[in-house]
Amino acid sequence: MKKPTFVTLVAALLVGLIACQTTPQATTESSGKGKTVAVSETALPGKGVKVRTGTGPIFFGRFVAEIVDIGLEKLGYKTEDVKQLNPSLMHVAIGNGDLDFSPVHLDKSHAPFFKKGGGEAKLQRIGEIIPRLAEGYQIDRKTAEQYKVTNLEQLKDPKIAKIFDSDGDGKANLAGCDVGRACERTIDHHLKAYGLLNTVEHDKGKNEILMADVMARYKQGKPVLYYNSNPSWVDAELKLGKDTTWLVVPFTSLPENQQKLTKKDISVDGKNLGFPLNRVQIVANKTFLEANPAAKRWFELVHIPTEDIIAQSQLLQKGENRPQDVRRHAEEWVKNHQQQVDSWLEQARIATK
Repeated sequence: MKKPTFVTLVAALLVGLIACQTTPQATTESSGKGKTVAVSETALPGKGVKVRTGTGPIFFGRFVAEIVDIGLEKLGYKTEDVKQLNPSLMHVAIGNGDLDFSPVHLDKSHAPFFKKGGGEAKLQRIGEIIPRLAEGYQIDRKTAEQYKVTNLEQLKDPKIAKIFDSDGDGKANLAGCDVGRACERTIDHHLKAYGLLNTVEHDKGKNEILMADVMARYKQGKPVLYYNSNPSWVDAELKLGKDTTWLVVPFTSLPENQQKLTKKDISVDGKNLGFPLNRVQIVANKTFLEANPAAKRWFELVHIPTEDIIAQSQLLQKGENRPQDVRRHAEEWVKNHQQQVDSWLEQARIATK
């Protein structure tokens, strides 16, 4: 038999070395809203799972939803287009499993919707997208000081109410809320509870349209009266304390399903504003959370600074309000907070292990 040559021995040695090498992690593709990225399988705990996101009519709803969806996509989940529903229907849809989560649950104002959607048996509140959302009635500071208006109840006086009349019917025009939102029901309740039905008219509709009219009147030097939630794009245009001021309410009165709340629950800096002081949280289907620990951990961690909410809302008012615009805003936010987002995502992946 022939002795093996030097070349043969080297080839055999190389084959053995290659065989001993650790097999590299396979790569796959994560697809979210039509975008495809090659990543390691170990980074995709959500691979093969579709997620359905819902949001309400609140102005920052889609922006927040897109940010949360981007994180889910980086975890391997396939997200569908964000569905916008009124809060009552949204909570029911999540409880029934027709949607998986929403990132715009108000812990106090949406409590009745939470119960209607199935309560603790079907739903779970999780995380803290925005730590504080204050709501109430505001007027321009010039009018407040000129007529010494500090309390909503003063609008019972027809002379005071007429100051804020913008359509000529003698009643004050209060720029309020979209139909179906919790604030709409609270405003209607207040007008009745404080005896204002004969002197104040609740103008309902899209916040963007109502507030555009308020801004136009303010710039013309006319008195303005409106409902506002903070943070809001309005805050960037009309500075609270400088241009506008809160109106307090004469006493605590809330719709039947919120009557357990106290003055402490609805006060900001010692002022009774009449609306619950909320946290913005994620509400999710309980079964979905149990099956997806990575998504659950991501929900627990993600939060968005108030100033970023206000900055994005200004872009909306400048015409960047199409779904693709908001998606771009969300992608830019993630890029600008990449280190923090990557940390949250890593913790989410660890939760799966």
